[in-house]
Amino acid sequence: MKKIREKFKSLVLLALTALLVLIPLGCDTSSLISSANKANSQTQASISVSEDGIYDSKDEVALYIHIYNKLPSNYITKDEAKKLGWSGGSVEKYKENCCIGGSTFSNNEGLLPSKSGRTYKECDIDTLGKSNRGAKRIVYSNDGLIYYTEDHYESFTLLYGEE
Repeated sequence: MKKIREKFKSLVLLALTALLVLIPLGCDTSSLISSANKANSQTQASISVSEDGIYDSKDEVALYIHIYNKLPSNYITKDEAKKLGWSGGSVEKYKENCCIGGSTFSNNEGLLPSKSGRTYKECDIDTLGKSNRGAKRIVYSNDGLIYYTEDHYESFTLLYGEE
């Protein structure tokens, strides 16, 4: 009787082990990926922008460019800022609630995809209320690509568009 009990325990342990190994292998992960994508879409959907708004956060500015195909009105180019007396640092000393953006980004290092006719522009991110321009930028193309860099052009994350 003792041998039968031992064999039964062994069989139960073997069956449980098999279940623990085989169930995850047969699990459909597409539902997990779909859930993650749905959560990301809901996060993006919770952000809204209006054409006359003032924005400088990554998500808001990227969405604004994606929807309106231009920078928010609180962005001025370096040349416009220089006409106001700006020579570097925060432009808000010269124009309230303003950020630097709209200058050409030349992609000299070739980190972003190139294509005939494609041009890039850039804008500062998270600078309102700060004393300097920091390292965060959005770089966007004339054909819908919108990238974010938080390390001053060392690396990029695609936010909108398809390469």
